[in-house]
Amino acid sequence: MAQAHDFPAGGYRFIPGGFQFSGGVAAATGFEIKRFRFRAPVPLMDGFARIEKTIMGAGRPLTAFCACELRSPGQFTEQGFRAFNEGYVVTLRKWGVFDGNVNPVARSNVCPEIEAPAEPSFHAFSFTMPAAVGAPSFVISGRAEAREGDASYRERIVRFGEAGDDAMREKVRYVMDEVAARLALLGVGWREVTATQVYTIRDIHPFMADEIVRHGAARTGLIWHYARPPVRDLEFELDCRGVRVEEVI
Repeated sequence: MAQAHDFPAGGYRFIPGGFQFSGGVAAATGFEIKRFRFRAPVPLMDGFARIEKTIMGAGRPLTAFCACELRSPGQFTEQGFRAFNEGYVVTLRKWGVFDGNVNPVARSNVCPEIEAPAEPSFHAFSFTMPAAVGAPSFVISGRAEAREGDASYRERIVRFGEAGDDAMREKVRYVMDEVAARLALLGVGWREVTATQVYTIRDIHPFMADEIVRHGAARTGLIWHYARPPVRDLEFELDCRGVRVEEVI
């Protein structure tokens, strides 16, 4: 896994992850990350407009945009997910966040099983603000059970096509290890996490204590969204964050 890179224009560091999104972000010295959640999902382009207004209204440059949480109508095909991402990054490039190759913004994009939005929408977003607080401030992107690599999702998904207890335990264990590695790259751990979110429609109770709680990932509770990861055949996703300020708008 790559080392964290600095993004001085935004006041944060990030774990490189490709053109779609990064593996996670952490505020640089002198900054903290503030999270905003919409009361209801806001369609993508309207959401970008509202985010732009909020960031600029706070006296921050658009490059301060560092993380977002999306909701989509249903799981994408592999090709459909790439097409969506290619459209998503257009605005980030206009904002000076995406350079055409590396995207520093952390992201989760999941599909509610019930009451899904009619089109891809924003659920929440985060940006950096100047701050003198010393507590770590970070957001880890959603991680599902697909191994890294250039092969197809079918080839990379842990226990592809399976959703029984044993398969789900293995998927969750893989995701937890990957998220822990991302936290370590940003110099933090589960003790600094203020919220952990799980996305699945499968039953996680048989292994939740051993694979999630005992790792320290639920010290502040566990937020379970009845939703699927963004690409077909993925069954489990998890993200987490450590932030001091959250606001509902």
